[in-house]
Amino acid sequence: MQTLENDVPYWSRTVAELMAAQRSAPDGLADAEAARRLQQAGPNTVEERDERTALRLLLRQFESPLVLILVFGACVSLWLREWVDAAIILAIVLGSALLGFAQEYRASAAVAALRQRLALTVQAWRDGRPATIPAAAVVPGDVLQLAAGSLVPADGVILEAVDFLVTEASLTGESFPVEKRPGAVPPDTPLAGRTNVVFLGTSVRSGTAKMLVVRTGRGTEFGAIAARLRSREPETEFSRGVRQFGYLLVRIMIVMVVFVLMVNQALGRPLIESLLYAVALAVGISPELLPAIVSVTLSRGARTLARHGVIVRRLEAIENLGSMDVLCTDKTGTLTEGAITLAAAVDAAGAGSDAVRRLAWLNAVHETGIANPLDAAIVAAGQSAGLGTDDAVKIDEIPYDFNRRRLTIVVAERDAAPGRHLLVTKGAYAQMVEVCTRVRIDGAEAALDDAQRARLDAYFRRCGEDGYRVLAVATRTVEARAAYTHADEHDLCLAGFLLFSDPPKADAARTIRNLARLGCRTKIISGDNRYVTAHLAAGIGLDPQALLTGPQIARLSDESLWHLAERTDLFVEVDPQQKERIVRALQRTGHAVGYLGDGINDAAALHAADVGISVEGAVDVARDSADVVLLQSDLGVLRTGVEEGRRTFANTLKYISITTSANFGNMVSMAIATPLLPFLPLAAKQILLNNFLSDLPAAAISTDRVDRERVARAQRWNVREVRRFMIVFGLISSGFDLLTFFVLLKVFAVDEPAFQTAWFVVSLLTELAVVLVLRTRSAAWRSAPSRLLLRATLAVAATALALPYLPGVASAFGFTPLGMPLMAVLLVIVLGYVCSTEIGKHLFFRRHDAAGRRAGRRRHAAGSAR
Repeated sequence: MQTLENDVPYWSRTVAELMAAQRSAPDGLADAEAARRLQQAGPNTVEERDERTALRLLLRQFESPLVLILVFGACVSLWLREWVDAAIILAIVLGSALLGFAQEYRASAAVAALRQRLALTVQAWRDGRPATIPAAAVVPGDVLQLAAGSLVPADGVILEAVDFLVTEASLTGESFPVEKRPGAVPPDTPLAGRTNVVFLGTSVRSGTAKMLVVRTGRGTEFGAIAARLRSREPETEFSRGVRQFGYLLVRIMIVMVVFVLMVNQALGRPLIESLLYAVALAVGISPELLPAIVSVTLSRGARTLARHGVIVRRLEAIENLGSMDVLCTDKTGTLTEGAITLAAAVDAAGAGSDAVRRLAWLNAVHETGIANPLDAAIVAAGQSAGLGTDDAVKIDEIPYDFNRRRLTIVVAERDAAPGRHLLVTKGAYAQMVEVCTRVRIDGAEAALDDAQRARLDAYFRRCGEDGYRVLAVATRTVEARAAYTHADEHDLCLAGFLLFSDPPKADAARTIRNLARLGCRTKIISGDNRYVTAHLAAGIGLDPQALLTGPQIARLSDESLWHLAERTDLFVEVDPQQKERIVRALQRTGHAVGYLGDGINDAAALHAADVGISVEGAVDVARDSADVVLLQSDLGVLRTGVEEGRRTFANTLKYISITTSANFGNMVSMAIATPLLPFLPLAAKQILLNNFLSDLPAAAISTDRVDRERVARAQRWNVREVRRFMIVFGLISSGFDLLTFFVLLKVFAVDEPAFQTAWFVVSLLTELAVVLVLRTRSAAWRSAPSRLLLRATLAVAATALALPYLPGVASAFGFTPLGMPLMAVLLVIVLGYVCSTEIGKHLFFRRHDAAGRRAGRRRHAAGSAR
């Protein structure tokens, strides 16, 4: 069903021809037929089917070059008939792969279940009646109903349309909405000119329409370029940090491998044994379970957030949620109750007016464009007052847009003179006054001169300062005609005002203070006027004087906006493009920015923010642009998300920092010992076993507790800091390794098997102990680890002590039993290492915190100077 007969482009065919070709009807498909077509055409998605999960996820565990090198080494061992060595290497590689697979599979299944809760739905005609179905179930031949805020779920032709404007920027790059209407266009019409067609991936800006689906999934225009679009998805700060850290490890590995190979060859050791040893060293320094640990930690964070009413659409967003230090939000529904009511309808003199209420009712009840709470409040108030539409018939509609900020409905009144129509226009005060030349006062019209404008401006300001949101209503009687355009909005007569009430939430001020304690500053970005926004800000603890308006922003250069954005709490009277510009200005000055929005005009800013946040009831285009969706429009819930994001980030960083510092220390020790010893300090298989066992407790790091101070401030990925951590604590480890070498060779004079066994035990115990010490900045005994992490660490430690005494395993890995005096000395060395690391940790973080305070003072001084 994805192709049409005769190779005639579907946009140049009549609706009747398309209906016949698609074997459909104006009232849609039968459910049974739709199910058959879904089986035939497949799901309506441009992504690969998720049937790949298990097998491809398992194969992905073997994509690492280091793993492939190990497999190559095992093959060499098989070729040399070193059966035991080959089996051990393959067993460890397979064990690591299965561990990573198990963790990632569980994580991906959990995330898929969460995303299913936010699956896009559409209104389709099935069995002759409208039904809500998943967008993935749309098939060719379906008839769909579209409205403002909807995402178009497939390619198809317009059957009916009323003031239907569609944003096609994702396909054509055109930022302005395009009007769509029924009717064929020539076959050679380019994509941007096909005014009778809508495409998957575009969004409805205003109006309503009915469409016939012609192409779905990868057969759509968007599907043809989906791979290119996906490749352009911006890299998150965390992903960028992991990539940079990977480059650092690669450089260290190259230096270490080359050095060890050269030394071993200079000492005349066997090439294959030296190669396996060098490869094992390279693997030993890398946190090879990092992808699995990141997936597990992030998915656990996603499940925790879901229990608190926060659904994560993109896992990496959890890290960005934790690093967020500026939250930009609209006020309606987040800082206010969101229950907007029409408090009063008044004339131009400020007196209550039933006439103005009726005009507003006619405008709101006939609107077919963007649904919004202001119109809902007008309709509710009109219904309560018993208003009806019997006395006026709608003729036309001039839809709302974010430049004009007004909406016009044209009606023919029953009692009006024949051949006359009434324009009823409603919108933002400033944009309304600019198209009015007259004002109605005491039932008579007067010129809207400077004195009247000054009086109206003063009234508008007083209402805003009292907390009322104000819309103006104006009219004009014109000669009847069939259609009307923006050009007809002139010479209007201002009839009066609508005053709306939306009080602040009782806990809004407390929530903003709580976010501030987390180092996250809240800024309001609103299209509303400066006075009502400043009134709200004063009541919830924001500075009403730290304010920029849309017209002021329009006059600022990018550099000026960078400087002013940091010091501004309120951005008011802004348009959608300015919202995005504000977000980028804050990012330019080094902030991690979150943006909370739920409307069509928020989509660009949501996409630009480091973490886009929306609510479950948002329009499709806003929700689809967001990384995180709140099941409640509540900043208190978002605060929980920030805290969980920081816990997730902290636990992920624990694994990276602790594992690489311990491994780095061991690898440096082996590199130093290699030219000084008459034998290798550890066999390749022993290095791999050490690395595998030390990684087992890491799977439990996602469950670990996090220090309160790590949650109290925003955390950012810092490769330089991770490198310092790795070097400092790695060298402490190396110092105790060298002490162990001295004791083994000079005090106990052990042979090669006993040396390798003893150092294997010490290195593994120190790696395990350091997890419990470095997992917290507090003293280790004051911050208890999670039960799972503690139990896993103790279990592996017991295994390390037992391995030399298990005959079959010990012989396979080249271990030998150790005497009790030697074992006691080794345990004392481990205890000394733990104490030294605890002291080093205290000094390291004290210096780190002092450096952070100095940097903060420098930033504050620079901001003051600006």
